[in-house]
Amino acid sequence: MIKSEQTEKLAFWLLLLATIIIILPVALVVILVLVKGVPAITPEFIFGMPRDGMRAGGVFPAIVGTLCLMLGTAVFSLPFGILAAIYLNEYSQKNWLSRIIELAIINLAGVPSIVYGLFGLGLFVTFLQFGASILAGSLTLAIMTLPVIITATREALNTVPKAFREVSFSLGASCWQTVRYAVLPNAIPGIITGSILGLSRAAGETAPILFTVAAFYLPSLPQSVYDQVMALPYHIYVLSTQVPNVSEKIQYGTVLVLVGMIFVMNIIAAYFRTKLRKRKTW
Repeated sequence: MIKSEQTEKLAFWLLLLATIIIILPVALVVILVLVKGVPAITPEFIFGMPRDGMRAGGVFPAIVGTLCLMLGTAVFSLPFGILAAIYLNEYSQKNWLSRIIELAIINLAGVPSIVYGLFGLGLFVTFLQFGASILAGSLTLAIMTLPVIITATREALNTVPKAFREVSFSLGASCWQTVRYAVLPNAIPGIITGSILGLSRAAGETAPILFTVAAFYLPSLPQSVYDQVMALPYHIYVLSTQVPNVSEKIQYGTVLVLVGMIFVMNIIAAYFRTKLRKRKTW
């Protein structure tokens, strides 16, 4: 009994230590960004255009460009990712082909983003002649995000008890009716979480947009999906490495804007996830 209690205490402290080791670096980064970035956050900085070789002014074009890319990525990745996950989980037979597809999806989730950038450059920019544009960048980010969305959606679908499917089939419902009315409503919270995680990752990527859409500087906002845009991740890279004598306040302020956008996305996802989970009856 004493040994069991000692083991329990040891496990508790080891788990607590692991949690602190994970949280502490993240907390320090957030505190650093807040301390150095908050002084730069003003209406002029958020809604202004870059001036003086991007050493002054605001980041509004980069914010708009990032939002355009996120919207395009969501449009191309969410429908195809969720539908593919539903097919693989609810319709496909478990054979060697489906196992190969599943293995490919898992491996694609670990491919470096620079590879997706080169793929987007070769296919969308050069072969399909979209040029460096919002369309090419969104498609590249969508392909990079698809494995995450598919995997997360399948995990969410698997959390729905098999009894729900069995009862639905026993009442004469078709497979699609079962998915539509018994499975999806209960899997939506997990699907939202996975989708937001995938889009959040895409929002912070630099390598894929470096080859497909990002511009060093643009004096105006985009007018069509075939225009280049400034984007916050690439803008941070430019301010840190390509533009001399940039105020540290502007650099960290831009980082804070990007982190804030991702934070808002996660807050919105958490709100809808919590609201939908309350509807569950199991």
